[in-house]
Amino acid sequence: MAERALVIVPTYNERENILRLIDGVLAQDERLEILVVDDGSPDGTGLLVTDRSATEPRVHLLSRPRKLGLGTAYLAGFKWALERGYEYVFEMDADFSHDPNHLPQFLRTIETCDLVLGSRYRHGKVTVVNWPIGRLLLSYFANVYARFVTGLPLFDATGGFKCFRRRVLEAIDLDDVRSNGYAFQIEMSFRAWKKGFDIVEIPIVFHDRTEGESKMSGNIVREAVLMVWRLRWWAIRGRV
Repeated sequence: MAERALVIVPTYNERENILRLIDGVLAQDERLEILVVDDGSPDGTGLLVTDRSATEPRVHLLSRPRKLGLGTAYLAGFKWALERGYEYVFEMDADFSHDPNHLPQFLRTIETCDLVLGSRYRHGKVTVVNWPIGRLLLSYFANVYARFVTGLPLFDATGGFKCFRRRVLEAIDLDDVRSNGYAFQIEMSFRAWKKGFDIVEIPIVFHDRTEGESKMSGNIVREAVLMVWRLRWWAIRGRV
């Protein structure tokens, strides 16, 4: 089938969500397949995916031995997708904060650009549901900060609901990507922007998770604060 699309979903202890998410993704478009990158979840998330893949050829599992981080999970998934000829490659969370019903809109938009971002803050309009006000303010002003430091012209540079054209991932040196937490989202978009690719933000409604636990930590926040300055410096030196 032409224009195959792969949705990459990193997981760690997501057994409450993963099977419902798989069904939700595959129902959106016959071109969509899903790759779960599981970091050795003690709760058996990987086993559930293995069982589903035995009866559904559009479901794939990439197992890793331990928790290695969000960024490395996506990078492993990107390389897996490029090796197998997918034209469109998505990033998506496992906790239903990213609604599968948005996927058709991504697929329509990516036909005329290179990278589509699902934005929670497009043109200043906030579309986040059930977040504590402190978390919302941290996220919103983190994006203001990232835009100010790097010049990246995006309202939601930290968002993790994305669709890349294959050529974008081929143009980026994936082995040179340094971020591993939420700064990874900023870095990938920044690298794509600096290479001249056309990036489009579309509005999404972002829901806080209802099952499982958040992976946010102080180290992730600190990494993001420092990484934007590194990106600016690397850009000045022509390293991105």
